[in-house]
Amino acid sequence: MITDILVIGSGISGLCYAIKIGEQKPNLKLNIISKNNLLESNTRYAQGGIAVVSNFQKDSFNKHIEDTMIAGAGKCDREVVKFVVEEGNIRLRELIDWGINFDKNEEEFHLTKEGGHSEKRIVHNKDRTGLEIQESLIRKIKTFPNIKLLENHTLVDLITDHHTKSKNNRCYGAYVISNSKQEIIRISSKITVLSTGGTGQLFSHTTNSENSTGDGLGAAYRAKVFMKGLPFVQFHPTALYEKIEGNTFLISEAVRGEGGILKNAHGERFMPKYHPQAELAPRDIVARSIANEIRKSGKPYVYLDFKPIDKKILINQFPTILENCKKIDLNPMVDLIPVIPAAHYLCGGIQVNQFGETGLKGLYAVGECSYTGLHGANRLASNSLLESLVFSHRSAIDSLKKINEKLPSESFYKNIPEWKESQYISNEKIAAIGRLKKRLQKIMTTKVGIFKNTRGLLEAEIELKEIFLNTRNIYNKNKLTLGVCELRNMVSVAYLMIKQSQDLKENVGVFYNHDNVA
Repeated sequence: MITDILVIGSGISGLCYAIKIGEQKPNLKLNIISKNNLLESNTRYAQGGIAVVSNFQKDSFNKHIEDTMIAGAGKCDREVVKFVVEEGNIRLRELIDWGINFDKNEEEFHLTKEGGHSEKRIVHNKDRTGLEIQESLIRKIKTFPNIKLLENHTLVDLITDHHTKSKNNRCYGAYVISNSKQEIIRISSKITVLSTGGTGQLFSHTTNSENSTGDGLGAAYRAKVFMKGLPFVQFHPTALYEKIEGNTFLISEAVRGEGGILKNAHGERFMPKYHPQAELAPRDIVARSIANEIRKSGKPYVYLDFKPIDKKILINQFPTILENCKKIDLNPMVDLIPVIPAAHYLCGGIQVNQFGETGLKGLYAVGECSYTGLHGANRLASNSLLESLVFSHRSAIDSLKKINEKLPSESFYKNIPEWKESQYISNEKIAAIGRLKKRLQKIMTTKVGIFKNTRGLLEAEIELKEIFLNTRNIYNKNKLTLGVCELRNMVSVAYLMIKQSQDLKENVGVFYNHDNVA
């Protein structure tokens, strides 16, 4: 298969990028790869909303910039923060033009406040903002005849000079695998965009979708693309302790923004003793405080008390949360809700420039899989969808310029080799993949989670090496399957995360190593 532009990932970043291309260059052929159906992405699970300055009577760009810098522990790229904040309002208006609805009070946006923000500035659709965005973008993307959708396909590897025996330092597309047929196809492209999301599945508890196995990062690593900031994994403070249908359910920070309070095993409010902003402190502080209370009590969770919130606000703003609590026989209006921190957002990723381009020509990375410098050592709440909007626009504009530059010939792309592999995998190996994945998640959760120490990181590296050797053996001797692809990526990203954590000698943002304390 040959196309002009290949977008790998169908969340807000990939879809917004594709819409931009479709609007500006309808003659270009563009293919979007979705790991599951188009609806299944991390975007759809975003409850809170988009952090955008819209009430200029009370708020300002400078306030948002400073809030972002403070949350990021001063490790953000101020220039990037500035243009993302200032361009956010324009990009939000485009979403509205594309048919996306946000809650309003008459003509003004209904704004909520989340941890680390000095003002109310979160634009939202109740507590299902991500779902509203995802569904609306899917409707929009289907109106472009030049955009082809390939669902239920997963990235295997990027096509580079290694495959073509050329020396252009360039990406030429990707090999992807059908999730159902387990067949690998080659897609040659002039421009390739990674919008593959994060790495939440490296941990036992994550608010991410099952797709979040670090596919883009793993493939980029094998293509020798530089990664930065991988130790900065943000744990959302309040995920429902009990899983629903095997998945961890996020309880939005907006609940605490409306007055919800955290209580320990003894029913005592504890956040005021950790930070002046209490429940609305930056997420790294709230998550560590909860983890500390859990450690002290021996009980595997703390409680979130919804009762200080007006019942009308609960019903109107948090219907999804109420519905999911009901599934496990909990009623937030009367019950204390057991919550636990869960892996939520990767602040690091594939290093890109201010237009989303990586160090490999023709390869862009947008959204959670990228490291732009916006988040620094800790993401400010609801800045992630904002980053996706701004960088998908910038990447689209930049790639339209680059696609007009001198590129390899059409025959070059046609002659890229097909994938060669074994045709068989045993049931025994399939079972082993599941066991290795569970073992990796346990290692990462216990030794590379919210709290770390030098010995634990070394033990994690040694234990991961055994998983790597087993994974390599399966990969080399068996037919490639979705499960093998995911495990291979998870091992690669876990290794990088451990090594970069060992090199980090200061506690900053979401990163905390007990041995770094003076």
